[in-house]
Amino acid sequence: MKPTVKPANPNFSSGPCTKRPGYNLSALNIDSLGRSHRSNIGKERLKKAIDETSRLLNLPQGYKVGIVPGSDTGAMEMAMWSLLGQRPVDVFAWESFGSGWATDITKQLHLKDARTFIADYGQLPDFAQANPEHDIIFTWNGTTSGVKIDNADWISDDRSGLTICDATSAVFAMDIDWHKIDVATFSWQKVLGGEGAHGMLILSPNAVKRLESYTPAWPLPKVFRLTSKGKLIDGIFKGATINTPSMLCVEDYLDALAWIDSIGGVHAAIEKSQANLQVMAEYVEQNNWIDFLAKNTDICSNTSVCFQLKANDEQINTLIQLLADEGVAFDIGAYKDAPSGLRIWCGATVVKSDLIALLPWLSWAYQQATA
Repeated sequence: MKPTVKPANPNFSSGPCTKRPGYNLSALNIDSLGRSHRSNIGKERLKKAIDETSRLLNLPQGYKVGIVPGSDTGAMEMAMWSLLGQRPVDVFAWESFGSGWATDITKQLHLKDARTFIADYGQLPDFAQANPEHDIIFTWNGTTSGVKIDNADWISDDRSGLTICDATSAVFAMDIDWHKIDVATFSWQKVLGGEGAHGMLILSPNAVKRLESYTPAWPLPKVFRLTSKGKLIDGIFKGATINTPSMLCVEDYLDALAWIDSIGGVHAAIEKSQANLQVMAEYVEQNNWIDFLAKNTDICSNTSVCFQLKANDEQINTLIQLLADEGVAFDIGAYKDAPSGLRIWCGATVVKSDLIALLPWLSWAYQQATA
């Protein structure tokens, strides 16, 4: 029978992701709106966003956080174009974004000493191949595959190369060992449900040392430049952004950070996300027509949870449209380059009761679509 109880919030998109529970636009501080981002209040709000990010993530001493243009993509491109080329590179990819970084390295930067280790959707590559003398590129969580790394033990503590990690759907949702990471990037619109267009760049002291001692062979556009006269442009990491940010988006991000703080910090957010994944895991166990795209539970993402169905593409599209038409679930189709199926966001901003309410509708829509 057709269910009657709908999720209070039907937004299960994997990016931009749903706002935090209780979000209200009118609650944002708007004192900085209409002011220069270089004014005292503008710089103060930007610096607060940086400082709160560092505090809540409990970053190691000496790590720097900057706000950069172009979302997570811009932050990753900035890191790769500014840092790579001094050493050989090992690229690990198992979904579309990781594969995109491999393409940039081999076909745009034309790095000759680049090795790529690619796994199919649902699996991980062989991290034992990582050479600690090489720079290493990888995603912490494959947003389009629903597969995450289960640990960072494969990264050497005695490495001489840099580790550059796209962590956009992992930061604030997964337990990241920051001592294993030299460069991390993420965007506000993922785990925290913030607004788009702004990226976050986290640098270790070793990454800063590389920036100040190495000049790439290729020219860098202005929005990628992190150094001037051989020194780090430190203002980027204190609120003096490269280009003009949206102060409204900054205030929205600060609201999301305050919410993380109010629920008990990153560990509480991780617990919420894992509890949401458990709801889906129990559903998968009870229904033989749906399964995780991830090949084993240890590597199953607790944010961008991807599913494969016993259904053809047309039936899956019908299921997705039925749920959208009913106002039950929006934007839950698999990523365009991923295998056909569903992708349901389970980060901390998703309320567990909404996932529970969604499940009977999933069953109903599947029955309707495959009848």
